[in-house]
Amino acid sequence: MTHARTLGPYFVAFLSADVGIQIQSVAFAWHIFTLHHRPFDLGLVGLTLFLPAVLLVLVTGLFADRHDRKTIVVCSGAAEMAATLAFLALVIGHAERLWMYLATLFVIGTARAFAAPAERGLLIALVPERDFMRVSAAYSAVRGSVSISGPALGGALVALGTSTALGSSAALLAASIGAFIALQMPPRPARTSDTPSIRLDALGGLRFIRDQQVILAAISLDLFAVLFGGATALLPAYADTILHVGPLGLGILRSAPAAGAALTAACLARRPLRSNVGRTLLIAVAVFGLGTIVFGFARNIGVSIAALTIVGAADMVSVVVRRGLVQLGTPDAMRGRVLAVENMFIGASNELGEFESGTLAAFIGIVPATVAGGAATLAVVALCSLVFPALRRLDRFAGAAG
Repeated sequence: MTHARTLGPYFVAFLSADVGIQIQSVAFAWHIFTLHHRPFDLGLVGLTLFLPAVLLVLVTGLFADRHDRKTIVVCSGAAEMAATLAFLALVIGHAERLWMYLATLFVIGTARAFAAPAERGLLIALVPERDFMRVSAAYSAVRGSVSISGPALGGALVALGTSTALGSSAALLAASIGAFIALQMPPRPARTSDTPSIRLDALGGLRFIRDQQVILAAISLDLFAVLFGGATALLPAYADTILHVGPLGLGILRSAPAAGAALTAACLARRPLRSNVGRTLLIAVAVFGLGTIVFGFARNIGVSIAALTIVGAADMVSVVVRRGLVQLGTPDAMRGRVLAVENMFIGASNELGEFESGTLAAFIGIVPATVAGGAATLAVVALCSLVFPALRRLDRFAGAAG
C-alpha cells in the first residue's frame, strides 16, 4: 500500500479543489438563474461547461499521454482560478449580459477538459493495482465526506454574497494548486513501441473503448442514464419556486447526494466489490432513476433530501464500478486518451444532462421534466442490459485482488 505521505498532498489537492468547485457550482447557478429566472439559462451553464470536453477530446487525451500529467493539472487549475476571478469581476461590476458569464464558464470548461484525463490518471500511478479499488473507494469516502459541506457552505456563502462565495472558491483552488505542486509522482512506465494497441495516435482511445465491450457498456450506461436523470441542474429552480427554501436550502439540497455518496463509498472501502460487478452497476443506475422520480414528485424538504441522498448513494456505486473497469482495464501508455473519451461521456451525462433538463423544464415544466428524466433512466438500464449481455454477466474487475 502506498504510504500516506505520498497520498497526503493528493488528497489535499483534490479535496480543496472539490470544495472550491462545489462552491462555484452553487454560486454560478444561483447568480445566473437570478439574472432572468429562466430554467433554460441553467441548461446553458451545463452546455457551456461541457462543450470543450467534446471539442477537444482527441487533443486532451493525447496531450495527457505525451506530457507530464501533474504539470497539466497545475496549469489547468491556474486557468480555472483565473476564470473564476473573471466571473467574480463580472458580478462585482453588475454585468447583466448572459454571454459574458458564459464566456468565463467556457474557459473553465476548457481547463477542466485538459485536467480531467491527466488528473484521473494520477491515483492509479500512486498505488499498486491490487490495492486500487480499496484506495479508490477510501478516497471517494473522504472526498464525499468533505463534499457534503461544500454545497452547504456554498449556499451559506452565496447568502452572504456571490462575491464572497467566488472569492472563497478561488482561494481553495489556489490551495489545490499548491498541493499538486508538492505531490511526488513515481516515474511513469516506459512505453513499448512494439505494441500496436498503445501507439500514440489521437484515435487510440476511441478504438480501445470500441474494442472493449464491457468498458463501452459501462460508459454508455453512465452517459445515457445520467443524461436523462440530471435533476440536480434544476435544484435552484426547486429551491426557489417549489420548495421555497432559498440559497441556504439549495446548499442543503446539493449536499444530500454527497452525503449518500460518502456513506456508500465508506462501505465500499471496507468491503470492496468482489463479485457480480456488472449486475451491481445495472441495479445502482436503476435505483438512481427511481430516486430521481421520487425527488421530482416531492413537495417536502425532508423527502427531497432523502431522495437526493439515495440518488447520491446509487451514483457512487456506479462511479466506483466504472472507475475500476476503465482504470484497471487500460494500459498506462494510453490511459490519457481513454480517460479523455470517458471524461467526454461523463461530461455529457452531467453538463449536457443539465442542458437537457433545463431545456425540457422550459417546455413542459420543472416537475414533469424531472420525473420524465428518472423514467428515461430506467428505460436505459433495461435497454443496456439487453444490448450488452457481457456487462450483465460480468463478475470481477480485471487486475484486482480476488
